[in-house]
Amino acid sequence: MAETSPVRRRPAGELEASVLAVLWAAGGPLSPAEVQSALGGRLARTTVTTILTRLHDKGAVSRSRVGRGFAYSPIEDSAGLTARRMRNELDKQHDRGTALARFVSQLSSEDQESLRNLLGEAGGGVRGGPQPVAGGDAS
Repeated sequence: MAETSPVRRRPAGELEASVLAVLWAAGGPLSPAEVQSALGGRLARTTVTTILTRLHDKGAVSRSRVGRGFAYSPIEDSAGLTARRMRNELDKQHDRGTALARFVSQLSSEDQESLRNLLGEAGGGVRGGPQPVAGGDAS
């Protein structure tokens, strides 16, 4: 009996990421057929429609009625979507402080510096880091 190789499954989220990339690159709303075409036609239109519906249910895309179907648009850009996902994960944690501390401890030194700068720009300052001076130079 000949062995058959197992079907390779895509990593979780790969199809959603591909569909979102198509929507981000588009100049406006797209129908499932247009998304399917932009993906090279390698997925069934029903699969694309299912992915778009799931993205809509997750709040990642909006949809508007066009004829008998829908056209879809991304709600946020890639960075905004990543930020929202990070916030959603943080919201699931009972001990937010520990989760944030572990996240920050795993950042590269460059990312930690970027985070310090962003927090400083937001007006919160960072304990142990440089504090913004009200009214400009203190000399």
